[in-house]
Amino acid sequence: MLSVKKGLKLLCGNITKNLCYVFHFFFPKKRFIIPPYAKALKKAKYEQKIPRIIWQTNFTDKVTLPVYINYLVNRWTCPTYEHHFVSTEARAEFIKANYSKEIFDAYSRIQIGAAQADFWRVLVLQKCGGVYLDIDATIVCSLDKLIKPTDNEVFLNLKGDRICNSFIAATPNNPNLEKVINQIMQNIKENKEKGVFGMTGPGVFRKLFDVKKFSTFPYKSQFQGGFTNEYFQYIDKAEGKWTKQQFTTDIIRKD
Repeated sequence: MLSVKKGLKLLCGNITKNLCYVFHFFFPKKRFIIPPYAKALKKAKYEQKIPRIIWQTNFTDKVTLPVYINYLVNRWTCPTYEHHFVSTEARAEFIKANYSKEIFDAYSRIQIGAAQADFWRVLVLQKCGGVYLDIDATIVCSLDKLIKPTDNEVFLNLKGDRICNSFIAATPNNPNLEKVINQIMQNIKENKEKGVFGMTGPGVFRKLFDVKKFSTFPYKSQFQGGFTNEYFQYIDKAEGKWTKQQFTTDIIRKD
């Protein structure tokens, strides 16, 4: 059933992207604003340990039509979840207000936005709990069907039993997220990793955890780039995607 739903959403996404090329040809400067907060569309029928909050971030809240449509699709798919969008500036403000100077200073040394977002996502979940979701990720069916009421954390399991941090669900004060935070702090201090993947990204989770020992979010339940793509997501960012930027910019600023 998940495969069918995923296939239908991918089809809708591909049609949407093609139509959006036409839209932005005629309206190249038109952008849509993702609000910093949107309340849940309906009340949940039961309580669960993981708060019903979706957290997302991006280098700007002013996005192209396909990115905005992807946001709306996730809102409709997960109607019992409130939504928080956090800007680059607000990420730093949150960490400064809620964490130690040591953590804030380490975060401030990160020079690539995607790596900043990697660190912020575990920090915001550790403080507030909820679900982190990449801005280009699409949920196939309601999270109420995928997260159990007793779950303390749920990781995305890609093919081959590989954790990916494009989706993370967790309770506040989670001991496993604390391990991730400590490992990222160590990586920043040592500054030996050459890529974002190993410094702050999925490589940190894969180093620490065996995905088979956790509740997991199957890869069929989420996909990326269905409704949007690199062109639409980074159209207003001169540096481009982090996969390119990491070759021209040091991930960590040297003291």
